[in-house]
Amino acid sequence: MKSLKILVTGLLFFGASAVHAQNEADNSTDRTPSIGIKGGVNFANLIGNDLDDQRSRTNFHAGIVGELPVADIFSLQAEVLYSGQGVKAKIPAGGILGGSDDVEYQLDYINVPVLAKFYITKGLSVEAGPQFDFLVNEEYDFNPDSDPGDVETDNAEKFGFGVAGGLTFQTEMGLFASGRYTYGFTDVIEDADIHNSVFQISIGYKF
Repeated sequence: MKSLKILVTGLLFFGASAVHAQNEADNSTDRTPSIGIKGGVNFANLIGNDLDDQRSRTNFHAGIVGELPVADIFSLQAEVLYSGQGVKAKIPAGGILGGSDDVEYQLDYINVPVLAKFYITKGLSVEAGPQFDFLVNEEYDFNPDSDPGDVETDNAEKFGFGVAGGLTFQTEMGLFASGRYTYGFTDVIEDADIHNSVFQISIGYKF
């Protein structure tokens, strides 16, 4: 699964680079749609009933972003991101399957947020909107710091719906940095009252 993450990230960056090459000679204006790439770190958790002694799972997200200006201070932005989510928890002393005392419940998604962006001032925007989550991997990892220890499972829902919101600062060169929080309204596991909760810090570039 680790190799799949690397492959997906590479494909996303390659695709964005190709778009950049095709549009290198175009003249951009404030109302011109833009496409770019972004990536960063996730601090993911699960929140709900009967969850004790859990800690955030630190992982990554990476993907493509597109922005369509509608007015001088308003845009629509859509993204397609590979996102490593889930939770880390303690298990009884001595470990399981010969592993450590830590176990990660790994939930990896394709996230598709569709956001309304309002520019507070030049380069600084606040954004919020719905997010659609498509599960691509679910497993327990009893040795998070090494390759062995992965146990695949099939308990989580394949589709989720939530909301995302945050802030972005973008320079005139197209470089940007953002902070965002996403919350899943739907249950991660059917009728379990457990929801995804993720803080994201990202950097990226729009062409």
